[in-house]
Amino acid sequence: MLVTFKTDVGNITMFGNDALQMIKMMGHSETVPGAILADDVPQALSRLKVALSKEKNVPPSDEDDDENEPIVSTAHRGLPLVNLLTDAVAAGCDVMWE
Repeated sequence: MLVTFKTDVGNITMFGNDALQMIKMMGHSETVPGAILADDVPQALSRLKVALSKEKNVPPSDEDDDENEPIVSTAHRGLPLVNLLTDAVAAGCDVMWE
């Protein structure tokens, strides 16, 4: 499953598991589709940044240990969403996902 985050300033698509984790970090239920009103985007962005900063200190799990694949941290996976939310705050627009 893929989840697309949509705003008036751009869109990003993430793998479903990663997107659901980010939605939860923003303080929302893991329901798709969903939305955040423009007034609530700064708080969601703040929650996401705090949660991702905590993830930087968590070592990657060994369950996906594949010698040929690089390990991408949750903090790194969340950067495109952080950038999108930052742009949405600046533009004062809602964020939707489906």
